[in-house]
This record gives sequence, C-alpha cells and structure tokens, in this order.
Amino acid sequence: MLETGLIFDAALLPAMIVALAAGVLSFLSPCVLPVVPPYLAYMGGVSVSEMEQTASARRRVLIAALFFVLGLSTVFLLLGIAFSTMGRMLIGVQDYFVIGAGLVVMVLGAHFVGVFRIGFLDREMRLDAGDRGGSAFGAYLLGLAFAFGWTPCLGPVLGAILSLAASEADVGRGTVLLGSYAVGLGIPFLLVAAFFPRLHGVMGWMRRHMRQIEAGAGLLLWTVGLMMLTGQFAAFSFWLLERFPFLASVG
Repeated sequence: MLETGLIFDAALLPAMIVALAAGVLSFLSPCVLPVVPPYLAYMGGVSVSEMEQTASARRRVLIAALFFVLGLSTVFLLLGIAFSTMGRMLIGVQDYFVIGAGLVVMVLGAHFVGVFRIGFLDREMRLDAGDRGGSAFGAYLLGLAFAFGWTPCLGPVLGAILSLAASEADVGRGTVLLGSYAVGLGIPFLLVAAFFPRLHGVMGWMRRHMRQIEAGAGLLLWTVGLMMLTGQFAAFSFWLLERFPFLASVG
C-alpha cells in the first residue's frame, strides 16, 4: 500500500498541471490577450513602438512586468488561502462538496465551449489604479487591480481552479494550486515583455484563432469537472505513480 504522504504529493500534481494550463488559457482570453502590449508599455512608461524597437525600453517593461506579476499573484494566492479554508470548514461534507464543485466546473466548461452562455461571465470590470505607469510600485498596484478588475472576465477558468482549491480542503494545497494558476497567467506576460518584437506573428495567430482556443479551454474545464465528479483525479494520481515512479520521492 502506498503511504499517505506519497499519495498526497502525486494527487496534487495533475491538479497543478491543470491550474498551470488554466493560467495560460486565461492569458489567451479575448479580454486579456489584445490589451497585453499597450498594458505592458504603460506599466513601463514607454510607447508600444519604443517597446518594439529598443532593448532599453524592453528592459524597463520587463522589470515592470515582474512587479505586475507579483501583484496579481498576491491576489490569487490570497484567493487560494480563502477558498481552501472554506473547503476545510466543510470537511464533514467534503464528498458532496467535491461533487458540487465538479458540476460547477462542468457548467463553466460548457459556457466556454459555447453550449450555452452565462451572461455575467461575458462582462468585465476594470479597476482604475490611477496614473501609476513607469514605476515598479505602480506596476505592482496595477497587478493587484488587474487580478481584481478582470476577475469577471477570467471567471470561468479561475472559478474552476478555485473550485479545485476548495475541494482540496487544505490551505497549503489550495495555495499551491492558485500559485500554479498565477504562474501560468504571469509567465506569458514576462515572455511578451522580453521578446515582444519576435511575438507579433504568434500573438496575431492567437487572436485569429481565439474561438478555437476558447473551445479548447472549455473542453479542458469540462473534462476536469467530470474527473472531479467521478473521482478520477485519484485514479490519475495512481497512474502517474505507476508510469513515473520518481514522483513518489517528491517532497
């Protein structure tokens, strides 16, 4: 029989992978991807053309992007603590809670695929952090504002990861999941800041195929919800341990 600690580590891995992928999909959403270049330029106190043409401007933007990612990560980590704490409070009915969370995630996935649309998830609310462009502290504040203000737009994907965190009923595990989501959302910002001139074609392709990306995100969420509903995350964890025995030594 496998030790509890080993199962704990292996069981968390698939959820972390899903959270990381969900963060990337959030970056590719219609209300984030199109505004990335001007948003980064504003944070760095430069113009988009300067960011494209000069290395010094890109360095300023990259430093600002680092603090921006720290800001949005702060919010997501706090959300992870809050939702996993809520799940822990409901530990007595955890089986029912996981089933309910799985159903919610499947509904969110169906929204993304386009089976039906949930109106308020198609709206966005942007918070104004004031004239904070061009400073590291201002970029951090903008990261906080971004995480709060774009939450309705990120709702379907973020809601799925928060449901996963709550179903874990463990503060540490929930925080790790939201940290993985923040990494998935934040790393693309840093890549665009560092390599903006080389990414025009890639970002253009993504914008042209936005609907297919959304459908892929919805299919991922629906599958995750089904796995939560049927308990297949545990089965997947055992499969991971069988295929990759080194995971048993993690932690």
